[in-house]
Amino acid sequence: MALERLFLKVAALAIATVTVLALPARAQDEDGWQLCNRTSYIIEAAVGHPEGAGTSVEGWTKLPPGTCAAALPGPLTPGIHYLYGRASTAHQGGGREWGGRQELCVDPTGGFSLESPPDCAAMGLEPQGFRPINITATKWTNNFTEIENWTLENARNSGLQRLLDEAGIVSGNIDGHIGLRTRAAINDFLKLKGLAANTSDADLIDYLEQAAEERSRAVGFTLCNRTKNRVWSAIARRATEGWESRGWWRIEAGGCARVVDRPLRGSEHFVYAEMEEPTGLRTLSRASEAFCVGRSKFAISGRDNCEDSSYRTALFARTPAPTERKLVFEFFERDFTAAGSDDE
Repeated sequence: MALERLFLKVAALAIATVTVLALPARAQDEDGWQLCNRTSYIIEAAVGHPEGAGTSVEGWTKLPPGTCAAALPGPLTPGIHYLYGRASTAHQGGGREWGGRQELCVDPTGGFSLESPPDCAAMGLEPQGFRPINITATKWTNNFTEIENWTLENARNSGLQRLLDEAGIVSGNIDGHIGLRTRAAINDFLKLKGLAANTSDADLIDYLEQAAEERSRAVGFTLCNRTKNRVWSAIARRATEGWESRGWWRIEAGGCARVVDRPLRGSEHFVYAEMEEPTGLRTLSRASEAFCVGRSKFAISGRDNCEDSSYRTALFARTPAPTERKLVFEFFERDFTAAGSDDE
């Protein structure tokens, strides 16, 4: 049963972690496989393509909002290719991904080009869910999109607005139009950093991304996996309207996940985790606080009558209190139930 739950969770998470991704594809004048970012986020993209009997995977192609870039040179070989995108760590609100069900290996730490092996962890890599793309021409274009149907210009403008907010310069509507207030905030940022008034939008986005990353590291909630196995994690805390629980974050051995990237409110936070082993799943051994969890990615309000809402009840462990609105919690092997036990 544990293995069956794991399969369902992996399959569901591959869908649930994908925000709205429209991929209207068509042949273009540009050579090769072009990717366009029509979102308000900085996206790092990886692509997979047939190579002999296997699949080669390459990344990361950085796409600032409102830009296009070649992910593969042409001419392309028609057939099934694969696409995955992740938002820059500068962005708040948790990791955003654009992908699908096909699991391929990536190097999360930097640029790479490799033939995806069957065992990602053995190569120090990380599995990610890619979306299959049926390319039928030697030139091709795919668009990353949000719910808003941004033009490239609107996407660039909305990206600037989002980064100004996340860098702590000014908060306002993200509407894709640069008005007087946004322009004044940009001028203030340029003066603060000693940058020229005619700094290009491309350079401005780079500077704002750096400022947002620096700001985000000083606050928030981070989970780290200090075991030798993959861990699936969730958190619970008191929100504005009562208790809430959120998950799942998949954390590979030795990795970390930033689950809250804003200053923490209150002192009560809880964690839940399931560690994968060949014999099944091991859960936290010193956990006593009941919250609801879902089978796929979830955000649940309340902590009572979980099964009535088609969730299940899981026991969470209390964390230490945050320090200066920041908390890092580490999972160690000793924190989990004995191998072979099944508490679920």
